[in-house]
Amino acid sequence: MRNKLLASTLFLAALSPFTAAMAQTVDPAILTPERVFANPSLAGPVAKSVSLSPDGELVAFLRSREDDVDVQDLWAAPIGAGEPFRLIDARALVPDAGELSEAEKARRERMRISQRGVVEYSWDEQGRYILAPLEGDIFLASRDGGAVRRLTETEADEIDAKVSPRGNYVSFVRDQDLVVLDLGSGAETPITDDGEGLITWATAEFIAQEEMDRDTGYWWSPDERYIALQRTDESTVDIVPRLDITGGGAAVVEQRYPRSGRPNAVVELYVRDIVGGGRVKVDLGENTDIYLARVNWSADGRTLYVQRESRDQKRLDLLSVDPATGASRVISTQRSDAWVSLNNDFKALDDGNFIWSSEETGWRHLYLHNREGRRLRAITRGAYPVKSLNGVNQATGEVFFTASMRDGRELPIEQQMFRASLRRPVDPVAVTPAGGWWGVSVNKTGTAFVGNYTDLDTPMQSGLYRADGTFVRWIEENRLDADHPMYPFLSRRGDVTFGTLESHGETLVWQMTTPPGFDPSKTYPVVMQVYGGPSGGGVKRGWQSANNQLLTEAGYIVFRLDNRGEGDRSTAFKQALYLKMGQPEIEDQVLAANYLRSLSYVDDSRIAMMGWSYGGFMSLMALTEPDMGLTSAIAGAPPTEWSLYDTHYTERFMSTPQANAEGYAASDAIPRLPNLTGRLLLMHGMADDNVILENSTRVIDALQASSTPFELMLYPGQRHGVRGNERQLQQWRTYLDFLDRTIGSRAPAARD
Repeated sequence: MRNKLLASTLFLAALSPFTAAMAQTVDPAILTPERVFANPSLAGPVAKSVSLSPDGELVAFLRSREDDVDVQDLWAAPIGAGEPFRLIDARALVPDAGELSEAEKARRERMRISQRGVVEYSWDEQGRYILAPLEGDIFLASRDGGAVRRLTETEADEIDAKVSPRGNYVSFVRDQDLVVLDLGSGAETPITDDGEGLITWATAEFIAQEEMDRDTGYWWSPDERYIALQRTDESTVDIVPRLDITGGGAAVVEQRYPRSGRPNAVVELYVRDIVGGGRVKVDLGENTDIYLARVNWSADGRTLYVQRESRDQKRLDLLSVDPATGASRVISTQRSDAWVSLNNDFKALDDGNFIWSSEETGWRHLYLHNREGRRLRAITRGAYPVKSLNGVNQATGEVFFTASMRDGRELPIEQQMFRASLRRPVDPVAVTPAGGWWGVSVNKTGTAFVGNYTDLDTPMQSGLYRADGTFVRWIEENRLDADHPMYPFLSRRGDVTFGTLESHGETLVWQMTTPPGFDPSKTYPVVMQVYGGPSGGGVKRGWQSANNQLLTEAGYIVFRLDNRGEGDRSTAFKQALYLKMGQPEIEDQVLAANYLRSLSYVDDSRIAMMGWSYGGFMSLMALTEPDMGLTSAIAGAPPTEWSLYDTHYTERFMSTPQANAEGYAASDAIPRLPNLTGRLLLMHGMADDNVILENSTRVIDALQASSTPFELMLYPGQRHGVRGNERQLQQWRTYLDFLDRTIGSRAPAARD
């Protein structure tokens, strides 16, 4: 029997408020759940949704309140001298936030917005105004003088509000119809008037919001002449009754949920002439079973560009549309034997050309096209993927993009911004330094950018930079000094190391965090954190969350591997899971578990896994995989049978249940449950409208029918995530309690 790590003191400090307070008296450097889920946030003053005014003279951003991390205000800072100032105080304007409408709740869930107060905002293209929806109404902040004007005060929610490009109008969706408000006169003009029941105007449908990264359903032309807007008819979509269970009771919601292999909503596109008043229907083709993927305007407003995706997602057409007539023609097409990935890289240029990305070489790269869709040349090339097109300086021809690479080769754990050229082939030049993770927002002219930077020793910082990378000023320095809320706990942060494993010709990246006082001559239990599904990946050289430190404080090594299918990597890497989700990903996690067991300081009898959503699916699959040999697993909100999940996501990777019955059967968790290798903790929100609760109840039913013990934690009123400090504190107390009893100090083997 190997030596066991005894961490009961640390765990008890994490378990209850009383013992946590005692532990803080003895050693205030020990981080507890009670402190993690309290105000102010341990992340420090992090600026969110940072953007430059169109002229690059002012920076706007969202900041959580110190007295309530779940409420955000809108702040601004001049690019020159002067301190940041609060532009919109959410509580001052709306002291008593009411209940949001069901439509707005669902929209925020799709956008993964959990805060209240100011949760989004937008500039007009002149930079004169900032528009901010606030608790269902709309407020307009003037850049000159900072005056805030309330535009609406109605019982209905005004959602997806925008300032028109020239700043003459504000538009929004109210009661399923689009409304335009004239800022000069204050008059409202309904653009549509028949939105009700199953007909909705100007709002992205469920699939677009949840799976296609498209949160809006209408688009202004640059000259304010036209608005392109979608019409959605959900009458074709199946009703999936679900219980919306809260602490005060339950209601049956007849949710229109398009399950894999079943009908989608019918989406049409129209163009409204704001000047002439007419409306024309855009010709999207005879086949209505398609996806409206993206909509963009040319710089002069004379052409509407529409990306139309086939139902099987193997073809993406770019349509050129005449906004006056709705007539369209295909000017470019991308194809794939698996799926064509959607992105936001389309950029219309002033000279009529446009930039668009493609993965046809096996890597996502940027290309320049003329107005007719003919490709002129590649802007980027090499054995790395472009993560996103961030901006263009059309005067100098500079193109700015983010990528995870160094010296022209892929480096998944870091991210930088680079500069290429519209005019000639050049090797990309790094604008931001290497060594960490950069996120950027470039201004409209491509002369400046906001850089958000983090590394292992630096919490997220936001600064203003010139286009050549020269630092101008801090927006939120978030300095890690004695005043930082995380400072008292820094001495007990675990060491983070990175490494790679080889699987089927692909290089997998991993990271490991060890507990404080780590001694390689001892043995430690391991918690494998996992997502595993198609995503941006979780292994990165960035500031580690306080949640991870809760695990290391309890004596666990924390390990994460980005398996095949996960991360913005090559096409081959991403498509390894095509038609067989839950197979190559588990193969790679088995490889990781075997690697961990090869380490002398890992207790090979005490390895657990935890994950949420796709990570919950992975935890279930891993706990029922004998080669993993897990002692326990936590599965949060897991999809357990992919025919229960939605069309666009599931069919992209798995085709339909009718066409890929074998793949769907192999990824069903229920037949695998007799192979459980350890203890299961199953968790789910009881109002989840994304991965509906049926995914977990079928596991509950099967385990009870087989008399198999397991643990269950359900969250009344919670959707696909657990929100709020109080509930998240309970969630993490539950995590730590379960892990301690299965692989920690109170596990049965520890008493041998």
